[in-house]
Amino acid sequence: MHILLTNDDGYFAPGLQTLYTTLAEEGYDVSIVAPDSQKSATGHSITLFEPLFITKYSLNNGIGYAVSGKPADCVKIAIQGCIIPKPDLVISGINNGPNLGTDVFYSGTVSAAMEGVLLGIPAIAVSLASFSATDYKPAAQFVAKWLQKLHLGPGLININIPPLPEKEWKGVRVTKLGKAVYENVFEHRQTPYGRDYYWQAGTVSPEVDQETDLYAVQEGYVSITPMHSDLTDYMKLKELRQSLSFEMNANK
Repeated sequence: MHILLTNDDGYFAPGLQTLYTTLAEEGYDVSIVAPDSQKSATGHSITLFEPLFITKYSLNNGIGYAVSGKPADCVKIAIQGCIIPKPDLVISGINNGPNLGTDVFYSGTVSAAMEGVLLGIPAIAVSLASFSATDYKPAAQFVAKWLQKLHLGPGLININIPPLPEKEWKGVRVTKLGKAVYENVFEHRQTPYGRDYYWQAGTVSPEVDQETDLYAVQEGYVSITPMHSDLTDYMKLKELRQSLSFEMNANK
């Protein structure tokens, strides 16, 4: 299996490098194409009005590429630009910090994986729900162990690892996306010169829905959330077709 490995924390991020080493040790053919710098919270943005520059780096078993663009750019240029052989799987991560609930819409990590899905390749996004973690090995080993168990198909699997030592993980839960509700989202501050500015901050309110990824990680479980790219609201689609059918037919 050929795996395209990417992230949003940058090419030299320890989560990505640890995952590369772990998967390579398990015998997987792994290529890295990742941003050349920190690109967290860039969502699914891509580069349109400036060039993309690529830098090659030697890996233990091949060559990696650092790209001047966003996470989604990395996946697009890897696959559509043919800078590596076509992968069988895209893995984005291991991210420094969680990607849970509705925060996935802002996430460069999840968006990079979703770009793989849009290009017809199954994908996994992996995040360690801690901003101070230094040991990514347990999370990387979890991915390697579960890779063949996830029934990968035309979609995305979003994995979040709890911010605990591995021996304290309570287990694994298959979850739905929660809704990340933040308190005190913006801090009003002043520069030394008296100019007002705002700093985005906030803390997530405790989750009460036990079916969600937020609740699972909050309680010490690894969350596995299946996602897909189709944002269509099919119940509303049916409702609108029925309620607007008279007007639509009258205008023919």
